Amino acid sequence: MNVYEQKKYSAVGELVEVDGKNMHVYTEGAGDHTIVLLSGFGTAAPALDFEPLINEMAEYNQVAVVEPFGYGWSDITEKERTVENIVEEIRTALKEANIHGPYVLMPHSISGIYSMYYANNYPDEVEALIGIDPTLPQALEYFDESVPSMPSYLRYVAPTGIARLALYLSPDNFLPIADEDTYTEENLKMTKAISAWKGYNKNVIDEANRMKYNIETTKDMTFSPELPVMIFTTEDKNENEEVKSNATFYRTQLDTGASNKLVTMEGHHYLHWTNYEEMNEAVNEFLKKIP
Repeated sequence: MNVYEQKKYSAVGELVEVDGKNMHVYTEGAGDHTIVLLSGFGTAAPALDFEPLINEMAEYNQVAVVEPFGYGWSDITEKERTVENIVEEIRTALKEANIHGPYVLMPHSISGIYSMYYANNYPDEVEALIGIDPTLPQALEYFDESVPSMPSYLRYVAPTGIARLALYLSPDNFLPIADEDTYTEENLKMTKAISAWKGYNKNVIDEANRMKYNIETTKDMTFSPELPVMIFTTEDKNENEEVKSNATFYRTQLDTGASNKLVTMEGHHYLHWTNYEEMNEAVNEFLKKIP
């Protein structure tokens, strides 16, 4: 089935060479700003997952999705999933695809860590950062949490067919929670296929188990006061400001710059599954204020 599907569902974007392997980069649209979407941990097919948001934002911007090694149509690599390696691979893939900065980095979830590293080490390449419920280095300390590990035996879930069996039994667990017709039937078929090919592969497992290292590496980094930052997060139902929430945490991170903005929305962690139209409007308004 894997061989059959990989011939049937070819890459929707461009495959570029990074460290002797293929990385998948999908681009759409044109405009004064280049938005680089970076996916959350375990999102099997980022280029497909972001599709509704891409279609909205590409009307006035160039939008690119870089699929890291182990995700989507990108190869699996032998290199460690450290924040240093991941960021260098993203930079190389963008250059090989002739996508030039400065970029508006738009990370979802764990990619917030990689974007923080990127913005601090290569500030000339980043003109703004727009997070979708992003993980930031200080979150563990703020919420007094620890990083969970992932058992290495999960790397056999896809090769043994267990991932495909799970897809047959409960496909909804692998697909976006969105209104009907948000995603095309072809998109959902490809998402299921890639989930069966790549589910919990060794790169994803290694990324999970290096999360503690990646957070330690970036824990002293903050947003530059010169960097415009906007963060989307879920609405806080508790009106008590003394109760910690995503919103209260992000406010501690955004007090470094006058142009920074926090946007709360009703929804769940994958806000772009349901709020893509509202997010696009906020993104365009935010970018208009960037010289």
